[in-house]
Parts: sequence; C-alpha cells; structure tokens
Amino acid sequence: MTTIVQIAPEIGPGTGVGSVAHHLEQEWRRTGVTVERFTLAESGGAWLPTPRGGLQGRLAVLARVVWFSSVGTRRARRYLADHPETVSVCHNDVLAGDIYVNHGLVQAAMRSRGAYWYRILRNPLHLFTTVRDRRRYTSATHRLVVNLSDQDQRLLRELHPSLRPGTAVVTNGVDTSEFVPPSADERRAERESLGLTETDVLAVFIGHEYARKGLDLVVDALDQCPDQVRLLVVGGSPDLVAGMESRAAAVRNRARITFVGPSRDPRPWLRAADVLCLPSAYEASPLVVLEALSMGVPVIGTRTGSIPDVVEHGVNGYLVERSATSVAEALDLLSGADRPSLRQAARRTAEQHTWAHVAARYVELLDGLRDGPGRGREAS
Repeated sequence: MTTIVQIAPEIGPGTGVGSVAHHLEQEWRRTGVTVERFTLAESGGAWLPTPRGGLQGRLAVLARVVWFSSVGTRRARRYLADHPETVSVCHNDVLAGDIYVNHGLVQAAMRSRGAYWYRILRNPLHLFTTVRDRRRYTSATHRLVVNLSDQDQRLLRELHPSLRPGTAVVTNGVDTSEFVPPSADERRAERESLGLTETDVLAVFIGHEYARKGLDLVVDALDQCPDQVRLLVVGGSPDLVAGMESRAAAVRNRARITFVGPSRDPRPWLRAADVLCLPSAYEASPLVVLEALSMGVPVIGTRTGSIPDVVEHGVNGYLVERSATSVAEALDLLSGADRPSLRQAARRTAEQHTWAHVAARYVELLDGLRDGPGRGREAS
C-alpha cells in the first residue's frame, strides 16, 4: 500500500470531521500504513483566528472555509502532483483528492428545515459551499465520493443528477475500547456529581448546532415528562446557550436543565446518561450516536442519515418524528422499559461498527483506485 494523504482543515480527537480523520489515521498506522496530513496549517492558513461564538466566530469560520477551499485547493493539488506515489482522501473544503468523503450536504440540511432559499441566501457560507460543491460533484476533481449512509448517497444523486465520480457507502465507526460502558461505581460517581438520584432519568443532548439537531424539541418535551426526567446539554456557544435558556419551556423547567458548554470528551456525560437525545432535521453519520451506543447508552433519534441504520426502535433506542410530543413519548417508553436490555443491545450494535472495519474498507477502495489515472492533481 502506498502512502495515504488525508486532507482536512484539522485532524485530531474530539468531534466532527477532524475526529473521523484522526481515527482513520490511527487505524491505518496501526496496520503499518504510512499516513501524511494536508491541513489548514499546510495550506498556510495557521494564522487564521480560531472560531468562537457570536459574529466574530461566524466570520472566522467563513474565513477558514474560503481559505482552505481556494488557497488550500491550489497548494493541495501542487502537493499531490509532487507526490504521485500517494493516494489521497479529502474530508472537507479542498477540491482535490482521489476520494472525497461526503460528511454532509448543505443543501439537504437547509431543505430539511424548510425555507430553503432563505436559509441558503442569508448565510454567505452556505451559498459559497453550495456553489463550490456543485463544481466538486460535476467535475473530475475526485475519482470516488464516499457517502456515510445510503440516505446521503440517494440525496447526493438527487441534488446532483450530473454527478461525475463514482460513489460508495462507508459509515463512520467508533473506538469500542475507548468508549466502554461504565462500571456501577463510575456511573454512580458521575450521576452524584450532577446531583442525580437513582430514580432520575437523565437525557443528554450533545451538539453545537442546536436548531438543526433539535434541542428545542427536547427542551419542549420536558413539559410533557415527569419531574424525574432531567436534561443535560453539552456543546453550544454562549449566545446559543443564552438563547435556549430564555425559551419558555426552559424557563418553566429551569431546575431540570443543566448546560455544561463545549466538551471535547463526551464520556463523562455519557457515563451518567440514561439516553442520548438527537432529534435532528438532518445528519450524515453522527459520531456521538455510535459513541453513546458503544457506552451502552440507548439513543432517541430521527430517521435521518445513518441513525436508522444503527438505532433499532425498542431494541437499543427509539426512532421518533421530529416533534416535542414524539420525543416525550420516547422518554416515557424509556422510563418503563427494561433499561439493562437496552444498554446491552446498544453495546452489541457498536461492536459491529469499529474504526478497524471502517479503515480497512477505505484501504480496499484506495487499492482499487491506485492503478487508475489520477485526478484532482493538476497544479495551479
């Protein structure tokens, strides 16, 4: 196997695209594959500010995406042209690489919430990525597009009927040795630190995009749930937290909701959790779902992306409609369910989706491309 170059703005543990690249890198190196990186730093963009909350944070995100999409594309193509012995996997922004991993379709995300053109046009970043990715999918930039679910593969073909590269489906994975069910003592300690009793039912929400991921629905569902149902919210900028705290249902249930802010490690919260709630409008393959299942935490989620591929209703979680009432009904089912059985089934599901299997599948795909003509390598 030749050297694999991964192209992504950042590569490292945590959540999101950078974490996927990190886990693939780890697994490939574990099996003796040489892996190199082309990140924002290699593109000369290390000077760009780190995104925070508010308007400045949104401008920082825009600047980084535009830089990596433009300057990053030119420099990545030059790098790949200078290293013809490599094969490459692009995860975001750059228009170069043998394989492009479709981590999510902006157009699909906007359509899922209605008012499509308003949502696209009001955000310059959405408009920019829509135009950029139209070129990505209708040109010879990449040789193969990897989608993270069958649903996203169908959506990609619907949104881009002139799709030029071939496609394959490879779901994300989970490190089942890192995300393990807690011992009774670990679970008790985490719950006591949050002031929870044994009779409390803790629903955990983990995510930074409150609106798309449906936090408002989970908050509103508390009005329809018994007092012992509590909500812990992980993630979100200060302005998002402040906005959600002012929601009428949040004010009414203030004593039942805890906001802990961003966290790069979800494990402490999942050790305390009875269920992960993610009633998203759109997802590709959310890592946190597999991480929760791997720790024996059942999942309440919507039928979007890979969620219905790994969550089996009534077995390791619940599939719901995108409404507060549907979420509340699932929480009620959970309260009366055989929770040890749900937790065991959750863990069994995760064991079928390890990063080792995912990384091996990417190697198979790259081996199939290695002897073909290169694309996305012309210097500019």
